[in-house]
Amino acid sequence: MMADATALAEAIACGHLSSREAMQASLLAAQAARDLGAIAYEDAEKGRVSADLIDGLPLQDRRAMPFAGVPTLAKDLGGPFAGFPVTAGSRLMARRGGMVDSDLAERFRAAGFCLFGLTTSPEFGLSLASEPAIGPIARNPLAPELSAGGSSGGAAAAVAAGIVSIAHATDAGGSIRVPAACCGLVGLKPSRGLMPAGPQFGNHLGGIATELAVCRSVRDAQTILEALSGHAHGPYPPVATQPAPSGGLRIGVLTETGKDLPTTPERCNVVEEAARHLESTGHRLVPISVSAVEAIAATSQRAFVDIVCINLADTFTRFNLDAAKTEVLTQAVIERGLSLSARSLWQSLNAMVLVSRDLWRLFDDIDCLLSPILSSAPLPIGSFPSDHTDTDLHFHRMAAFAPLAALANASGFPALTLPFGADAAGLPLPVQLMAPMGAEALLLRLAAELEQDGRWQHRFPIAGWPA
Repeated sequence: MMADATALAEAIACGHLSSREAMQASLLAAQAARDLGAIAYEDAEKGRVSADLIDGLPLQDRRAMPFAGVPTLAKDLGGPFAGFPVTAGSRLMARRGGMVDSDLAERFRAAGFCLFGLTTSPEFGLSLASEPAIGPIARNPLAPELSAGGSSGGAAAAVAAGIVSIAHATDAGGSIRVPAACCGLVGLKPSRGLMPAGPQFGNHLGGIATELAVCRSVRDAQTILEALSGHAHGPYPPVATQPAPSGGLRIGVLTETGKDLPTTPERCNVVEEAARHLESTGHRLVPISVSAVEAIAATSQRAFVDIVCINLADTFTRFNLDAAKTEVLTQAVIERGLSLSARSLWQSLNAMVLVSRDLWRLFDDIDCLLSPILSSAPLPIGSFPSDHTDTDLHFHRMAAFAPLAALANASGFPALTLPFGADAAGLPLPVQLMAPMGAEALLLRLAAELEQDGRWQHRFPIAGWPA
């Protein structure tokens, strides 16, 4: 049986262990792995109470929940979960109670998840590493001297280490996919507008941001998407996306990311290997030159930077927050946002529309784009320092590490990463799949075909499973 959140939920539903026992196993695993820095805030008692509530439900009610009794963690950034005050990785934001559930948080609870803490993220999500100055530093369970990625690095570290089997995550510029790729997980960024963003997030970050989870299997990604997606109010469909087409698909194969932002040969070669596997299952390969996406990827990155900077500047201005209490790099990002003209912002927003148009044209000839997600192996701790004011350098480092990540955010298209084998050091070799708006089912179908090859095996068991 596959060891994932679905298997753990089935074990609980069948009575092999209780929700309380699963929670206690996660709490013990969290304590044992504290040096990983995956968890920024923990409330063990809330976790136990939520587990007991699940155990007290009638069996038919528990079986109606896809993840009944499964322990999980929310990210210290994103839509709030009541009772788990978010600081966004900053000493500026004191942990206070009184928060209400976001629409997404309500759905997490309705799916049966039992929450007991918040995972580490960089200050205000501004990095592809999760190393906030206030701590803790999220380390990669596969090699603790390396980063777990960002900004959902704590979530990825917790899932890869087996503390939990699945965890909430967010993605505005690769923040679900990059940590998943670093830690050997499945990370799906849904289409723009598919996930609920209320009651307060609205068009958060100009529409480039979305929320879902980092997972240990494709089926978990599919199940949690079905449980959480759709309109915010009233009945919503279990999957608000297009059905996966049957038969062979046209797979666009992009094996390089350009001379300005190069990817190592090993991580280019794994794309070719994944392509050959998909070809063997009946799909047709269509070579894609980097020239077809290089310009729009660069435009996407510029739009991402402008939107992130002006969003943060607006937040600090609107709420009269004290920027002096933030990290040096955060202060520089705020200043950059304040200096951005209305004309420059409009150009970036308009560029996002054009990126979507140009990407749609690319998908006239293919059904899915297969590409690298990371340019190299996970980077050493400290590779994204925040003690300087050079925002150009910082954002260039992000683009160099994940050259095609922001393309999915700017366009709004869904994208998924998963590992397809390991390198000589035992680190994951990830690939990215991208498809047109609403084509999550297509991505999940192809990802499942790659997963079935069995080239990647999780190193750490899930706490409490097998029981």
